[in-house]
Amino acid sequence: MSSLTVRRATADDSRRLSHLVRKSRAYRGDYAAMVDGYTVGGSYIEHHPVFVAVDADERVLGFYALLLDEAELDLAFVADAAQGRGVGRVLMDHMREQARAAGLGAVRVVAHPPAEEFYLRTGARRTGTVEPAGRIHWARPELRYDIA
Repeated sequence: MSSLTVRRATADDSRRLSHLVRKSRAYRGDYAAMVDGYTVGGSYIEHHPVFVAVDADERVLGFYALLLDEAELDLAFVADAAQGRGVGRVLMDHMREQARAAGLGAVRVVAHPPAEEFYLRTGARRTGTVEPAGRIHWARPELRYDIA
């Protein structure tokens, strides 16, 4: 991944990040309602640490959002075409560095069920289950990255 750069997202990235979320293969079928019309807004990007992985041509390969006050990974997506190339691992390593720099001891993840295995492979551990609520009609794995 020598041509991969992780940089802070800007409000100008909003449209590309929103498109990546809405087009994700991981959210087809029963999960589609969760991302239908979803927007990663410019104000969200400006108020939270959102980092984007881009290639040498500035194509978005993935991104994540870390909520510092909640010590929680709020969003993490890798473009379908970039999956299996190490982008997600680079993003999770970067997220842990940001969490460490912010003084967090751990980061909570409420995972999309098909993504649980990815989080486990990148160092998270399972801590429980979040029961269905609101628009989400399925249980989700709760995980934690220990930062210290």
